[in-house]
Amino acid sequence: MVWCSGWRLASAVSNAGGLGLIGAGSMSPEILEEHIRKCKAATDNPFGVNVPLLFPLVEKQIEIIIREGVKIVFTSAGNPATWTSLLKQDNIKVVHVIANVRSAVKCEQCGVDAIVAEGFEAGGHNGKEETTTFTLVPLIRKSTELPLIAAGGIGTGRGMLAAMALGAEGVQIGSRFVTSEESSAHPAFKQKIVEMGDGETFLALKKVVPVRMIRNAFFRKVQSQEESCASAEELRELLGKGRARSGMFEGNLVEGELEIGQVAALINKIKPAGEIVREIMSEFIRAKEEL
Repeated sequence: MVWCSGWRLASAVSNAGGLGLIGAGSMSPEILEEHIRKCKAATDNPFGVNVPLLFPLVEKQIEIIIREGVKIVFTSAGNPATWTSLLKQDNIKVVHVIANVRSAVKCEQCGVDAIVAEGFEAGGHNGKEETTTFTLVPLIRKSTELPLIAAGGIGTGRGMLAAMALGAEGVQIGSRFVTSEESSAHPAFKQKIVEMGDGETFLALKKVVPVRMIRNAFFRKVQSQEESCASAEELRELLGKGRARSGMFEGNLVEGELEIGQVAALINKIKPAGEIVREIMSEFIRAKEEL
């Protein structure tokens, strides 16, 4: 949810009864501090911060999170052992995002409070194993007793019910909220998503960090290089800096990196985040009653 989930979206989700998350991956420490403070002013309900551990400013972000009294942190794209113990010293709940059983066992050993099992349907950074959510969730459920949150390919109440049938206690939803009114994604990116059909997202950059993105001119360049057996260094050079910002935040639909999940094919309207939460819950209850 880099470039998409700031304080407006996080507070709107929390005010509607979900757990809103500020996506810190695209934020400088100063910007993150501003978003946390504005989120605290906009909601009295709990909210959290997602911190991708592969970015260079993590230490300063963690310092701000602790100083500002955030009580829930989701860590991703890195080793859960790095920050969990420090965060828990300040009574912060820690949830870590994983894509395989090995990482689930490590999370238990590190003392995290819950796990997000994210299948490869998800948008953005992805696990190298390419395990689908439908397979990953029951595998993780068998390997740990920690509270389990399912992610990847979930954007509806029926998807939420299916995840719980597989053993999850909750779900994490990203792509559906990218097209919310409160999302900080560029309007052109949002419109692109609601116009998409199935089969328009692909996993790319596997030699660097696997990323699911929309097929556009930039993706075709990546695809061509990968088919030519380009090295990881050559792919990094092609990616450059600011590619995700250009696509998702600034609206460059041609040369930008447009990260979104497969569930985008089910999204056909831009709506307020609160309405999305209520819609998901209503469909979940309806589907459960039908079964």
